[in-house]
Amino acid sequence: MDDFAEFYLSGKDAVFRAVLAAGGDRAGAEDAVAEAYARAYARWETVREHPNPLAWVLRVALNVRRSVWRRLRREVLGDPPEQSAAGLEPDGGLRRELAALPRRQREVVALRLLADLSVAETAALLGITEGSVNTHLHRAVQALRHRLHPTRLTGLKPTTEVAG
Repeated sequence: MDDFAEFYLSGKDAVFRAVLAAGGDRAGAEDAVAEAYARAYARWETVREHPNPLAWVLRVALNVRRSVWRRLRREVLGDPPEQSAAGLEPDGGLRRELAALPRRQREVVALRLLADLSVAETAALLGITEGSVNTHLHRAVQALRHRLHPTRLTGLKPTTEVAG
């Protein structure tokens, strides 16, 4: 099981960041990642033979998180309370803007940019085409650029002042 320990240590942070970015709070992401790795450990003989074991764990973690989210939405009207993810992101505003994206765009950003999966791996993991991955990523990046830097996109040119 030494190979599982290496697998866990090398991928746990990327999986956590991806699940957190895909939506939800820090505690929920931690729980989903822990559950996914527990399932991987229980099936390690099979999972290690998977073409991409990290993608398998990511998929399980996202599914666990999605199941918890659905249960919470049934039990509590509205969204679960937002919690800080200090130390995991450079800017709290970025996390808020990621959370504002549609679910599929959040998932694609999380898998492609945070977990560093290829387009093909992301497509297989989400059950969509590679073209859809590219489209969702493009739209997400455009939306984030617009929300985070709206003045850059308005066509306004910077003013120059003459020093006197």
